[in-house]
Amino acid sequence: MNILTEDLISNSKAKELLEARETQGELKYEQKNSLDILKKFVKIDSKAVGELAEELRKIEKLRDRHVVAIVNFLPEDKEDMRAVLQKEYSTLTDEEIEQVLKAVKKHV
Repeated sequence: MNILTEDLISNSKAKELLEARETQGELKYEQKNSLDILKKFVKIDSKAVGELAEELRKIEKLRDRHVVAIVNFLPEDKEDMRAVLQKEYSTLTDEEIEQVLKAVKKHV
């Protein structure tokens, strides 16, 4: 198997892709387990994730990996944000953190 490209995707998008693949035939063991877990833990649909990601990308300090981590975890407060962003958390201003939290609340 050759890897042609590699993209960061949200859990919601992964769930969508696995569900589409499931309609084409039986999933492999790992795929089936992944889909079961995603069905339990994905809180918002792909459309809402896309809208949230676009809003988060307007914050210049957030890279794609940060945006994906935020839409997967959906932090509710500053402590959750600190856990998601880890060392990059300190580069954001309080205003930017509040902007992220408001965006998440709006789309959940």
